[in-house]
Amino acid sequence: MLIGIGGAGSKLSSTFDGGSNVVINISEAELNKAKAAQRILAVVHSGRGKREGAKKNPEIGKTAFISIKDQLEDMVRGNTVITSTGGGTGMGITWKVLESIAQKDDVPEEEKTTFILVLPYADREPSEYVDNTIQFISQPVSWAIDSGNTGNVFLVSNKEKFVNRMTEAEFNGLIARRFNAFFQIPAKCEEHASLEGHIDREDFSLYLSKPYFNYFVDFDYEHKKPLDEQLASNTNRLMLEPDTPLEAMFLLEVPNHADERMFYDVLDHFESRNVVPIYAVVRNPNLQVPHLTLSLLYARKPHDLVNDFIRISEKRTRDKIRKSIEQHGTFGPKKVNLEQEAMKEAMKAGKKEDEVISVLKRIGKL
Repeated sequence: MLIGIGGAGSKLSSTFDGGSNVVINISEAELNKAKAAQRILAVVHSGRGKREGAKKNPEIGKTAFISIKDQLEDMVRGNTVITSTGGGTGMGITWKVLESIAQKDDVPEEEKTTFILVLPYADREPSEYVDNTIQFISQPVSWAIDSGNTGNVFLVSNKEKFVNRMTEAEFNGLIARRFNAFFQIPAKCEEHASLEGHIDREDFSLYLSKPYFNYFVDFDYEHKKPLDEQLASNTNRLMLEPDTPLEAMFLLEVPNHADERMFYDVLDHFESRNVVPIYAVVRNPNLQVPHLTLSLLYARKPHDLVNDFIRISEKRTRDKIRKSIEQHGTFGPKKVNLEQEAMKEAMKAGKKEDEVISVLKRIGKL
């Protein structure tokens, strides 16, 4: 089950296959627009009555979490949460979910929650989104991963949307297609004839339960070309670049009459990196060329990700200050008569003017 939290998370979850998604929002109007099997309204009141949005303020989302705490904590067990890290509702509510997970003594593998987090493109999106993301990654995401109680965390970047000038619907559709290709690995293993290895639903769930960042990619595999080169030319531009993998998984689909022994080349690639992947090779008669779906689990520390955003945020702040100074012009020197100012201050302090002036002359100020 996919649980979309906040405006961005709700819209994105609605584009995935399955029709079993749940959406959660503070705004009832936005909630009713989302396509979902179930809609949950998180309620928070202000002095003017019930709020209809979080206004990029995650504190409002955190408060709204209280109204659905028991229901949501039960719902996320063994399921996937999707949200953006920059807004108020999704980030605030998910913050409390992660915080709750991190505080547990132990979470069984089958109950671990997977998170798909959509990060802002810092060069183009509001500074509030960047600042919220810095706080979110450095605190609850870090706590949950360090506790070992969370499942895989997928980091999606909005950069591709802005670089290619995509509409929100186009971008969400692209994300959904890429994730569906990954999540279909066990179904493909059931559907097609097994040639080597095997990945069933239990294997796949166990892989998703590991508390690491997950980067995946899929592409048409050229067995005569080094896998390093193919990975470099077939990056998943929706996701942040991975670090050295700790674990891996792959599905190789080969068409009729293709030699399945090409999978040994993939194993050789990982052996040279001291990684033993779980894998499956199947015969897919619908394909014309081999197709590889590959996932890497890595443990890049959240503070490294935070530092990336901090560098961008600080550069932005410097640029704003520079532009502000340029717009308002330079400030010329202001002439001050120290003797007159000293006399004024002496009168305020109830001291003799001559005493103050004498001191200023002795230290060379007059």
